[in-house]
Amino acid sequence: MKFFAALLLSSAAMIAAPSAYAATPEVVVSIKPIHSLVAAIMKGVAEPKLIVDGAASPHTFTMKPSNARTLEGADMVFWVGHGMEAFLEKPLEALASKATVVTLEDAPGLEKLPFREGGAFEAHDHGDHGHDHAHAHEEGHDHQHEDGEKHADHDDHGHEGHDHGAFDTHLWLDPMNAKAFAAEIEKQLVQADAENAATYQKNAADLIKQIDAMDAEIKTTLSPVKDKPFIVFHDAYQYFEHHYGVKVAGSITVSPETMPGAERVKQIHEKVTQLGATCVFAEPQFEPKLVKVVTEGTPAKSATLDPEAATLTAGPDLYFDLMRGLATSMKTCLSQ
Repeated sequence: MKFFAALLLSSAAMIAAPSAYAATPEVVVSIKPIHSLVAAIMKGVAEPKLIVDGAASPHTFTMKPSNARTLEGADMVFWVGHGMEAFLEKPLEALASKATVVTLEDAPGLEKLPFREGGAFEAHDHGDHGHDHAHAHEEGHDHQHEDGEKHADHDDHGHEGHDHGAFDTHLWLDPMNAKAFAAEIEKQLVQADAENAATYQKNAADLIKQIDAMDAEIKTTLSPVKDKPFIVFHDAYQYFEHHYGVKVAGSITVSPETMPGAERVKQIHEKVTQLGATCVFAEPQFEPKLVKVVTEGTPAKSATLDPEAATLTAGPDLYFDLMRGLATSMKTCLSQ
């Protein structure tokens, strides 16, 4: 009798052990483009949860109670980092203390581009070294005074302006950076969940092949319009611009957290005319009327770009929809 009791206990332990061992980590991701990469690598294992959903922007996002509960239940959190999702800094410390927090801006192999100097970033693109420091306060940017001391501005949300040593955190808009993200995501998931390592590795390899195919397709799409200058709502696109060689001539604002003043809008209106900019691109989360003001009285067309995927449905295909959408919108507007 004791033998059978022991056998039953042993069998119950064997049945319970695999389910406990095979429990996948509860994964939470900050924003849609990164969530898409994580979801692709976790396909067939589990679905990661998303914090900034719907049409919200990480630049202006406010945490909800449901987001707090999601973080509290996380075993692993993927985010870009402090420069992109500033709203997450304190919640990660307070709510996700037991989670492994993966800061993807620290992933090996990334190409990081520094912030540009002002809304029109003339010094970088057009050889005009007269920086627009008179309007730097409007942009929430650091600037250099005549005494050589650098002062940080603050926007209305209390965030410190970018210093000149910082880098642009819209890293995913370069597909080579997306591949570096994928490699880091795969590594972290394999370490956390060895039971599903083979699936993560296969999915990551497939994802990288898909990114390479998409990259070649986008190069072909943009080839006819590469030399046509255009203006964007905020300076979010330099990774896309740098990789594909398109000609972004300036932005209405550097930081969408701080709307530009009348002087900046006037300056960009003049820039559209001077450069013969073919298009001015709005973004779905921010003031479209500013784009109308900037294009009024000029031959420039207006269209919409969505660098943070506000209008797209979250999931493993979103990254590809996002990148192809940017390319298609640029080609369509610039071809008119």
